[in-house]
Amino acid sequence: MNTPSGTLYLVSTPIGNLEDITLRALRILKEIDLIAAEDTRQTRRLLTHYNIQTPLTSYFEGNQQMKGDQLIKRLKAGETIAIVSDAGTPIISDPGYPLLRGCIEAEIPIVPIPGASAVVTAASISGLPLHNFTFEGFLSPKSGKRKRQLRVLADEERTLILFESPHRIRRFLEDVLEMVGERDIVIARELTKRFEEVFRGSVSEALEKFRNTEPRGEFTIVIAGFSAKEKK
Repeated sequence: MNTPSGTLYLVSTPIGNLEDITLRALRILKEIDLIAAEDTRQTRRLLTHYNIQTPLTSYFEGNQQMKGDQLIKRLKAGETIAIVSDAGTPIISDPGYPLLRGCIEAEIPIVPIPGASAVVTAASISGLPLHNFTFEGFLSPKSGKRKRQLRVLADEERTLILFESPHRIRRFLEDVLEMVGERDIVIARELTKRFEEVFRGSVSEALEKFRNTEPRGEFTIVIAGFSAKEKK
């Protein structure tokens, strides 16, 4: 089966375990002309595991404007290109939005290849209500702005899902406790990997845990929404 020409594929890749990739994703990655990867070293590991020889090019936050123009030029010339992030579904809290918008404006076909997502994976095992929820990605690395963002989210009744890095998790939890208050919280670390860990408890319990444990890996955080019983 030949892939269409001049198409951008948004290919979801595993968030940890290399087996968590679809057969369709593997086929597309083998058939296309080029893979644009956030971290070529990370993506090379995946490609080597599945013996995929497709050429790689870097596409990350620092070069996405310049490289995006180049990729769109190649797409217009009829090449097929996939964009992948380090892990999970492209564009979501990752580079790629300018390229996506450029392809839409240039009327270049865009095809999603669904698969793993840390957002949905963490939400599904959280045990918190999921009839609706809101994903906020990474909040500001600066405490002042992060507190202002959390103040706005404090009255949000939907379950909150966020990302955070290991070197900021303690300060993040301190700000959550101050601005949002005591809530049920689920912190998923290293999802699908060998040292996968899921913490369930209160914000203060989570803070105590990570004050006594060296934080490692990437964190997906699920926080219970504001409930009627919290209202004065």
